Amino acid sequence: MGTGGIVAIVIVVVVVLALLIGTIAAYNGLVRRRNAYQNAFAQIDVQLTRRHDLIPNLVETAKAYLRHERQTLEAVVAARGGAMQAQQAARVNPGDPGAMQQLDGAENVLSQALGRLFALTESYPDLKANQNMMQLSEELTSTENRVAFARQGYNDSVMGYNTKREVFPGNLIAGMFGFAPAALLAAETPEARQAPRISF
Repeated sequence: MGTGGIVAIVIVVVVVLALLIGTIAAYNGLVRRRNAYQNAFAQIDVQLTRRHDLIPNLVETAKAYLRHERQTLEAVVAARGGAMQAQQAARVNPGDPGAMQQLDGAENVLSQALGRLFALTESYPDLKANQNMMQLSEELTSTENRVAFARQGYNDSVMGYNTKREVFPGNLIAGMFGFAPAALLAAETPEARQAPRISF
């Protein structure tokens, strides 16, 4: 074999190694980005769990004062149940478009139900002045802010992942290894983008 043949073999080996290294780097980059958005969702999950855990105490505190407003309290409890189910589905498959849409919708319904509850408490001065209700409201407001912050972190991570899987050569690697697109967790309505107004 002549010098030209050896040079050709070396060039082929170098090209194959470069392609292999590029493929490994792209694959690992996608895995890192996917892990990042899944971790970011775990932060949302923690805050949503905290939010959902505060609601039974809030309802119990309000129940003594809102005897004639049973329908509102039941709506909050039902919305909490729906939100917890949607959270569980999203926890199993963070980034899945169906699960994220279900979670968005359920959290939106819960926010609206809480908004109605807090609007109703304005008519009950004794409830507004209740120390336990004030503390729970403050904790809920703080949690709502944490949820919004965690949601932003998650959406940033999803955007980074989706961009990585859509640009060349990531799009080839994503297609070969089944890296599906991840869905953002964006509030559905302008009202849902804000925490429930709580004023005591």
